[in-house]
Amino acid sequence: MTHINVLDPGASPLDYFGFELRRHREAAGLTQRQLGDILNYTGSLVGQIETARKLPTPEFSQRADAALETGGLLYRLIDLVLRSQLPAWFQQVAELEARAVEICSFEAHMVHGLLQTKAYARAVLGALDQTNLDDRTAVRLARQRIFMKEEPPVFWVILSEAALYLEIGGGETMRGQLAHLLTFEGNPRINIQVLPFSAGAHAGLQGSYDLYRFPSDPSIVYTEGYGSGHPTANPDTVKDCSLRYDHLQAAALSLKDSAELIRRVMEERYGEQGGSGGGPVA
Repeated sequence: MTHINVLDPGASPLDYFGFELRRHREAAGLTQRQLGDILNYTGSLVGQIETARKLPTPEFSQRADAALETGGLLYRLIDLVLRSQLPAWFQQVAELEARAVEICSFEAHMVHGLLQTKAYARAVLGALDQTNLDDRTAVRLARQRIFMKEEPPVFWVILSEAALYLEIGGGETMRGQLAHLLTFEGNPRINIQVLPFSAGAHAGLQGSYDLYRFPSDPSIVYTEGYGSGHPTANPDTVKDCSLRYDHLQAAALSLKDSAELIRRVMEERYGEQGGSGGGPVA
C-alpha cells in the first residue's frame, strides 16, 4: 500500500481532490487496492492520486464518484484540478476561456489548443520538453471541456493556411488533426476559417491573438510570448484588435471554402495515413 502522507486540502486543488478521495474511500471501508479493483485501476494509482502525485482524469473521477457514492463531487472538481496544473502564467487564460461567451482567435502558425487532437497537442508540447508529457497533454486537452458546458462559448478561429502545412508530429498526426477540424462543419458554435496565402499582407501580421467577450465584463485581448502571456482590457487595444479581426474575417475564406481547403490539403499533402492521429477530443 502507498504510504499515507498527511495532505493539506487547502494547499492546492490537486491536494483537495486527493484528500476527498481518501476520505470517501476510507468511509466506504475500502483499501486503495480494493478501490482500484472496483474502478479497474491499480491500487498504486489510487494511492498516487490520493497523495497528489498523479493527476486524476475525468474518467477516473466519474468511476470513483459512482463507486463511492459521492454525488458527483470528484467529477465537479476535475476542471479546477486540471486548470490548476497549467503553467502559472496561463491559468488566467484558461479561466477566461471558461467564462467567455465568445472567443475569437487568429492563429498564424498552428492549430489553436482548443481544437487540437491528442497526438497534435503531444507533438507541440514535446517539441523541446518531454518531461511529464502525458500529464501536460491531458491538461491541455482538458481545456476543451468548455465545449461540453450546457451553454458553451461561440468560438471563431481564423487559421493561417500555413498552419495546415506546418507538419507537426508527422503526416499521420496532421491528417488526424485536419480530419478533426472537419468534424466541426455545421456546428454553429465552432467556426473555422482559413486565411489563404493569396491574402498577402493582412491585419494579423503582428502575430496570433485571442479576443474574449463576456456577458457584462469588458472584453479582453490576449497575446503570448515565450513563457509568458499578456491579457489586457485596455479599451484602445481591444478596439484595435476587434477591427483587425473584422478585416481578417473579410480576407479569410468562407466557412464552406475553408473546409474544402482543409479537406484538399489533408488528402493531397497527407494522403491515407491509416489512422486518425488521436481522433476527436473536443
